[in-house]
Amino acid sequence: MNLSADPALGAPDEAVEFAIPTTLAGSNPAPAGRWTHRHLLDVDVLTSDDLDLVMRTTATMAEVLTREIPKVPVLRGWGVTILSYEASTRTRVSFEVAAKNLSADVVNIAAASSSVTKGESLIDTIRTVEALGARMLVLRHATSGAPYLAAQHFSGSVLNGGDGWHAHPTQALLDLYTLETRLPGGSVRGRKIVILGDVLHSRVARSNLWALTAAGADVWVCGPTTLLRGFDAWAASGVAGSRRFTVTSDLNAALRDADVVMALRIQRERMAAGLLPSLREYAARFGLTRERLALARPDALVMHPGPMNEGVEIAADVAAGDQSVITDQVANGVAVRMAVLYLLAGARDGSARDGGGRDVRPEAGREAARGAVPAAE
Repeated sequence: MNLSADPALGAPDEAVEFAIPTTLAGSNPAPAGRWTHRHLLDVDVLTSDDLDLVMRTTATMAEVLTREIPKVPVLRGWGVTILSYEASTRTRVSFEVAAKNLSADVVNIAAASSSVTKGESLIDTIRTVEALGARMLVLRHATSGAPYLAAQHFSGSVLNGGDGWHAHPTQALLDLYTLETRLPGGSVRGRKIVILGDVLHSRVARSNLWALTAAGADVWVCGPTTLLRGFDAWAASGVAGSRRFTVTSDLNAALRDADVVMALRIQRERMAAGLLPSLREYAARFGLTRERLALARPDALVMHPGPMNEGVEIAADVAAGDQSVITDQVANGVAVRMAVLYLLAGARDGSARDGGGRDVRPEAGREAARGAVPAAE
């Protein structure tokens, strides 16, 4: 099959080696590059080249979304299961829309209405959905590390949709893409980006620290000292042992001349744990208001991963103001997740290996399930 001549993007199974086709539905040039990761559990494993490939692939998917029918047959016949052990709107819906836009067969499972309530373990649930045809698993779980456990027992690809306080890789990727499309010059390199709020319990903050520092941003994290514990030590050693960032409880210093301010959600349980005296006091000392935003650059962008507590971590007029790109973040989540699903589906050549060195090509998993040794390509 000639992928470049096909009127729609060819499915990954139709190529012996995965290389992104030169055209996407015959119009927008698709990025060149090779993706070698079986899973996406966090952004800490992604190189700068990987990040660049995700960004360029996302731009291609964003072009698809502008069409009258925003759909391509990339994952036709692929089973994608979205398994949620936590409540979710943006992540769950955008993954579902993304998979359907790629023509996948999508199944949504909420743990609260599944056999989990009868005592079924995570591993048993994973084995069940795989037996029912899932080749990709999007897992959102309240326990840090759950997607890593899933990856050990699932022969397909696992995508971390957010696990505990640990990581939210696709949120970090969509945040990076949003910034690169909105900042003058199209790059975060050298830009001062402030992550403000409950950094201690934020998987979004952790994944963004990996992604933004890898992209060359000057990252500051700010909040009450009780919500920054441990980050001083991380900042001193650096992300990946070398990429420095700044930790401070001085809100004015953090906001001064900032290019981007990302507010994080404040949760009521932090008061019960004695980490905050009250939401009112947090809003008075650290809430992002117009007056405080004035310390940043005049064209500074405002972000929030959602859901928001308006009037607590961010004022309503700031969230809905001209500098806000919060709705862009939501919209870009679909294109980013389309890109990630597509790249993972194509990681089928011999360089795609798991941590134990096993062949993780999609067809290898199917052959192994039938008890056969997959033929070398």
